[in-house]
Formats: sequence, C-alpha cells, structure tokens
Amino acid sequence: IRDLRMSRGLGDVYKRQVSTQSTGYGWHFPEMSTLVADHQAYARIVKRMGARSNALDTDLADILPADIAERVQEQAQVSMGTEVSGADIDNIKELCDQVLSISEYREQLFDYLRNRMNAIAPNLTALVGELVGARLIAHAGSLISLAKYPASTIQILGAEKALFRALKTKSETPKYGLIYHASLVGQTAPKHKGKISRVLAAKCALSVRVDALADKDSVPCTIGADDRLKVEQRMRALDGGVSHQLTGSAKKPRQPAAYAPPSGSVPTYNAKADAQLVDLDDNDSDKKSKKKKRKERPSSDDDADKSDDVKQAKKKKKEKKDKKSKKDKSEKKSKKSKKD
Repeated sequence: IRDLRMSRGLGDVYKRQVSTQSTGYGWHFPEMSTLVADHQAYARIVKRMGARSNALDTDLADILPADIAERVQEQAQVSMGTEVSGADIDNIKELCDQVLSISEYREQLFDYLRNRMNAIAPNLTALVGELVGARLIAHAGSLISLAKYPASTIQILGAEKALFRALKTKSETPKYGLIYHASLVGQTAPKHKGKISRVLAAKCALSVRVDALADKDSVPCTIGADDRLKVEQRMRALDGGVSHQLTGSAKKPRQPAAYAPPSGSVPTYNAKADAQLVDLDDNDSDKKSKKKKRKERPSSDDDADKSDDVKQAKKKKKEKKDKKSKKDKSEKKSKKSKKD
C-alpha cells in the first residue's frame, strides 16, 4: 500500500515537471513537441542540445531515429520560437535532470511493485495486472479483507460515491469501479463492458481467496491464468454472439453404455399376484335399469293433489289479471269520453 501511494505521488510530480519542461522550452522551440512525443527522449534532447541554434552540431542518433533526428534539426533552423537567455536554458536543463531522475525512480518502483504482487497475489496479478491488483488491495486495506469481499463488492470497489448517489436518486447503479482499468475490460466492446466486469469480478474473488488462504509452498495454484483464459473465451463468445461452456461443471450429454446381460436367475412374471377388477359394464347396466324403474312408477295421490292445487292457483291469477286489464280499459274509455 505504501509503495502504491508513493508511485501515485511520483506520477503527479512527474506530470507537473513534464508540463513545466514542455511549456518552458516550448516558447523557444515549439515544433519539437510535435516531433518528439516521448517525455524522456524530449528531456534528453533538451539536456544535450540546449538552445535550438546548437541543433546542427548535436548528435541525436542514440536518442531518436535518423529520420526524426534530421527533421528536428531542420525545424530548429526555421523555428518560430522566441529567443531565451542562457540562465533560462540552464534552469530548463536542471528541470530535465529532475524529470529523468523521477522517471528512473518510477521504473524501479514499478519493478519492485510487480515483484511484490507476483509474490503476494500471483493469481490476482495474472487476472487484472499489477497496478489494478495493488489498487484493489490498497482500497480494501489488506489481502485478507479483500478476500472477504463478495464478487459484487469487488466489481464496484472504488465507485462508492456513484453507488450511493444512484441509490439516493433511484437511478442506475455503476457497473464497475477500479476493475474498469483492467486490460480485459478495456479490450471489450462498450456494450459488453458491464458483463465482462461482472465475470472478471467473480474470477477475481476466487483468485484472491486462493492467494490469501491457500498454502502456496505445498500446492502451486494456477487458477488466475486459467480464469483469464475463461474470461477471454467469454469475451469472444459475446463478440461472436454465441455462448460457450466456460467451466467444467456444466452437465454434459451422457454416452450410452453397452448392454450387459443380467447375471444369475432371471425373475419370471407371477400372474397370481394380479388384482382382479370389477366389470364396469355390469354396474352401468344396473344403474340404467334402476332409473327406468323409477320413471315407470305411477305417481302417488299426494302428487296428484299437489298438481291440481297448482293448476287452480294459476287459473285464479289469470282471472285476476284479466279483470284488472278490463277495468283499466273501461277507465281509459270513460276518461276519453269526458274529455270529448
């Protein structure tokens, strides 16, 4: 964690020094920034050449290719930059020395960080690289605490502010955090970055637990390299639109086994153990005959009396309705006659 913070601080100082160097010498020779993009090569040229008037007398073959060195010397003769004093050139050279020393120290620190990551977390380094793995460990606090995180937390580790902002505003949550800087996520198409980051986070969770808890001396584990191949296979499947099997735990089609005859005595069929069923046709015929007998039975006297009473009640209702209708008609006629 300390080395990672130191490398970040050196990176910030290096950027400031490079910008100051290019700005200061850019007033004197602005064309060289377009010809030389490498900051270390730029600093070496300025330190060796000094003022642009010395370009023809300066040998740049060990710093730049021959064609680019010739173009630099040609542009130095026709440059539109301003003249600077010798004191300014000396200050710029001191700044170039600082840039070169910082770049050398950064390279040494990166080599040390790479060696430490390969020793502490080799599987995580194989998956996401030295810098991203070191950032994940530094953000979690230690390798053990990172091993306790689930894959969903590792996926958005470093994007906590965006996550809580999304939960507060009820918008979409972030799909990746520090893991976005991994090379595997960078090689993926933009529409598949979320899926690949989820797959990569799941593999990182397994690799970190192996690095933190496994016995490395007795059992050498290569789960990181194997998981990287599976993630790359998933990337190709998403790009091609075809899903493939990524792990060996998926169910495979069974191969039919060869027929083997049974050994020993073969059991025979026992007909006496069968249960006898009742003939359903006989039961149906009995039910139909009972229904016919019920219909053929003569109705009793009580049923006849009830039917006569019902008929008389219906007749009385009809007579009442007829009387009411006659009265209504007679009343209407009388009203019409009175009006007339």
